[in-house]
Amino acid sequence: MTTAVDRHAALHAGFRWRVPAHFNIAQACCERWARRTPDAVAIHWAHEDGRRGRVTYAQLQAMAERLSAVLAARGVGRGDRVAIVMPQRVETAVAHMAVYRLGAVAMPLSMLFGPEALAYRLQDSGARLAIVDESAIAALRMARADCPGLQTVLAVGAAAGQGDLDWADALAAVRPRRRAVRTTADDPAVLIYTSGTTGPPKGALIPHRALIGNLSGFVCSQNWYPHTPGAGDAPVFWSPADWAWTGGLMDALLPVLYFGRPIVAWQGRFTPEAAFALMQRYRVTHSFLFPTALKAMMKAEREPRRRWKLRLRAIMSAGEAVGDTVFAWTRDALGVTLNEMFGQTEINYVVGNCALHWPARPGSMGRAYPGHRVAVIDDEGRECPRGTPGDVAVHRLDVHGEPDPVFFLGYWRNEAATRAKYTGDPASPATAGWCRTGDTAVMDADGYLWYQGRSDDMFKAAGYRIGPSEVENCLVRHPAVANAAVVPKPDPERGALVKAYVVLAPGFTGDAALVDALQQHVRGRLAPYEYPKEIEFIDALPMTTTGKVQRRVLRLRELERAGLPAA
Repeated sequence: MTTAVDRHAALHAGFRWRVPAHFNIAQACCERWARRTPDAVAIHWAHEDGRRGRVTYAQLQAMAERLSAVLAARGVGRGDRVAIVMPQRVETAVAHMAVYRLGAVAMPLSMLFGPEALAYRLQDSGARLAIVDESAIAALRMARADCPGLQTVLAVGAAAGQGDLDWADALAAVRPRRRAVRTTADDPAVLIYTSGTTGPPKGALIPHRALIGNLSGFVCSQNWYPHTPGAGDAPVFWSPADWAWTGGLMDALLPVLYFGRPIVAWQGRFTPEAAFALMQRYRVTHSFLFPTALKAMMKAEREPRRRWKLRLRAIMSAGEAVGDTVFAWTRDALGVTLNEMFGQTEINYVVGNCALHWPARPGSMGRAYPGHRVAVIDDEGRECPRGTPGDVAVHRLDVHGEPDPVFFLGYWRNEAATRAKYTGDPASPATAGWCRTGDTAVMDADGYLWYQGRSDDMFKAAGYRIGPSEVENCLVRHPAVANAAVVPKPDPERGALVKAYVVLAPGFTGDAALVDALQQHVRGRLAPYEYPKEIEFIDALPMTTTGKVQRRVLRLRELERAGLPAA
């Protein structure tokens, strides 16, 4: 889907935020639809063991009212943190709605976390109650010894009998709590811990209004969701993104429920086969597929529409640069022009594309979404000339001088880190109000951003500045490469060499001949100094639970091999 009309400037000029003084995510995403369209499907759920079903908005609201009564009886009130450690399942959505109804703070945690990771977050946040299913109950029970403030564990599903309360029994034993707490738009709603390259994870405290701040980007990246012109099928959304993270929660679950439409909850491992089967079965029209998922799907099915009946009309991708190979495959094989998006937990959904309303440029992060003032700034907080690399930053005020609701409240109990996130002299209008993302990019003359890498992923080799994503995307174009990560390898003469870790596609063997072929492949397409001087084949790249490559792990490996201290 492409368009010859560029409406980007007009959309920005005509856009105004409408943020009410009082706003609650649960009321906006569930309660109002339970009244207006009670029988509409909120969640289609499917388990990899073959079980599946659906839940309406009325049923979602009824469960949320009962769970909020259970939580209140256990002392949960305004501002209290409640951990939610579950995958994509109905109870996860219910838990979020119930917590918001109480004015409490939902703290989603990945089911992949081990005991130490859970213990740190539970203890640091002061969570008083945790809701957990069979996927994480063992790790949480091990972590609990280090969390004296955790008073109650509510066990879900097959975890029944391993906590203080069982979900089914607890909900059946209470009268529904009909009345919700009245929250302001600025009240805290979500606490999500983000992992940086140094130091312990920081808890980003997200207000209710941030969901509103996400909506312009969500609507644009999903080609005017839910009202795509000329569309036939009713919108159905699915994403493999874990609801424990910003990508799954704020880019999928909550915005879909905000619009009163159905989302598919898949409780199982991601595989290309499962992804295509889900999209066919549930007639999925909109999706968020991160680059690693798209790469796997591309390698598995070069021509998926020969086998699968797909109804896709919008796909958003984020987390890493997609690259022109995946962009072209999505366009040609899936019939959808990919809308790349950029954001982070603290300031989410701020930059991206909307193929319906402005031309996509393959490889670009896109432009600022309506309502967000975005720039590339230097170390002093001043906007860089177009074409000059700098730090992507978002201003507290939009282009009309009004507050942007997308901003987080701050890092949990870490005022120093919150202050460091912002730049400039508050007394200087030229530099005040910018929030740095820590990502390096170049903005072109038309306002498109071109990703260079995390500021801490950039490195110099033989005096040249290297952005790993460009080299990685070039490598992935080769049929032998399923995925790749590029890092510096210490070198006494040049400071560093460009090294690539490569995951092979099925049917290929990593030998000297392939190393040479891959080097020639990159050398012929990029600058001479960018090709990898060394290639190491690896079974799998270290990844975060949100699908981002952990280049820092590989950088540390190279430092250790060279006998050098960690940077």
